[in-house]
Amino acid sequence: MPAPRIKSPRLLVAESGADREGHGLKRTMGLFQLICFGVGAIVGTGIFVGLSDSVAQAGPAVVVSFVLAALTCVFTAFSFAELGGAIPVSGSSYSFAYAGLGESTAFLVGWCLLLEYGVSISAVAVGWSQYVNELLHSLTGLQLPAALSAGPGDGGVINLPAVIVIAMASALLVRGVRESARATAAMAAVKLAILLAFCAIGYSAFKDGNLTPFSPAGLGGIGAGTTAAFFSYIGFDAITTAGEEAKNPRRHIPVAIMVCMGIVTLLYCAVALAAIGAIGGDQVAGRPAALSYVVNEVTGSAIGGGVIAFGAVVAIASVVLAVMYGQTRILMSMARDGLIPRVFEKVSPRTSTPVAGTLIVGAVFALPAAFASLDAVMNLCTIGTLAIMAVVNVTVLALRRREPGLDRSFRVPLYPVAPLLGIGFCLYLMWETGWHTWIQFAVFLAAGLAVYVLYGRRHSTLAGTAPAGEVTPAGEVTPAAAEREPQAV
Repeated sequence: MPAPRIKSPRLLVAESGADREGHGLKRTMGLFQLICFGVGAIVGTGIFVGLSDSVAQAGPAVVVSFVLAALTCVFTAFSFAELGGAIPVSGSSYSFAYAGLGESTAFLVGWCLLLEYGVSISAVAVGWSQYVNELLHSLTGLQLPAALSAGPGDGGVINLPAVIVIAMASALLVRGVRESARATAAMAAVKLAILLAFCAIGYSAFKDGNLTPFSPAGLGGIGAGTTAAFFSYIGFDAITTAGEEAKNPRRHIPVAIMVCMGIVTLLYCAVALAAIGAIGGDQVAGRPAALSYVVNEVTGSAIGGGVIAFGAVVAIASVVLAVMYGQTRILMSMARDGLIPRVFEKVSPRTSTPVAGTLIVGAVFALPAAFASLDAVMNLCTIGTLAIMAVVNVTVLALRRREPGLDRSFRVPLYPVAPLLGIGFCLYLMWETGWHTWIQFAVFLAAGLAVYVLYGRRHSTLAGTAPAGEVTPAGEVTPAAAEREPQAV
């Protein structure tokens, strides 16, 4: 059996120039920008739109669901923090898997990331459309016609607002990372202020009786609610995609990940308690634009709901921006390794951004946002994301054993218990998605493996540096590819 093609962490850093200016990208993001970027990537549709779905499953015990989902993410966040500090490159979990488990696993991780980010961007854009309508109704009493604000599967023709927000994010990302970081920071501040204001309003009308029965569906409901709540945390891994544009990635990326996870978990639990305590779980469950509805009910006025809708419009737009940023950087890393067409690697010398890759990503992800109903693939997105997180935890275990001397600015606490718990939580939540989702996931992985065999393996840069299976005693390949210069357009 051929030995796996593995790139050592040192080779990945050398090829990417992650300790220099690296492939035409500029190091402009400090710790504050990274934290804002992380908050921008996480806080959005999950709390503004998805809260009602989680409450429908778990009732008031949705707080427990959020904590369980957070635990899954925290253990994995420890692993992301260690690997992000040790291998500060744009490829994130794709590059981590390349270093720890080999090329074929890395490609499948990248394949799953395409699903995770693609569905996330499209779903978030659809959620943005809902709140745009809510904001228009609050301000003018009018709404967009259903034909222009929903896809064919939801009773419309095209979801035009969803296309618009993806187009705006694409345009901003093309301009440059400095402009994108400033916009993300401003939007993160706005949405945090709006959510804190929501908590103040919700707790002013808090009634203990609204929390009973606390868990109407029992442990099964909490488990299902945890799976639904997990979608709310998707995005924290995007921080590691800034490895080649952060000023001090080895130090700042681990700190930004842990700070973001703490802020988001506390915020989610506080918002969920405020919403349910104010009007009851039955009123929140399954309701579109639930936070605006809560404020309208508590205040007796549509003005407060309009403010929340404005916050949601800003918040969700920032998620689209941050997640699209992460997707373009991962695709750039995969193209640099030869596993996908090299057009995604090209960096503009004028803006220092992957212009062509960004425009392609925007166009491709706008299509499902405009026309498709994404409910059928949400669980597939969740199981794919959980699989990626499990792989990252396994990678920490593999690299601790094979690369004990690797420079790690952060180490997973309670090793090896923490990564093993991370794997366990991921597997549990994957199980909760149901066997239909597992079948879809198996088909999806089989398709990805076929793409790798037919294209990726043949075009890999490692295919030109060593015959299949030929590795050094340390498991590394010849670093000839590190001498390649980035392309420019």
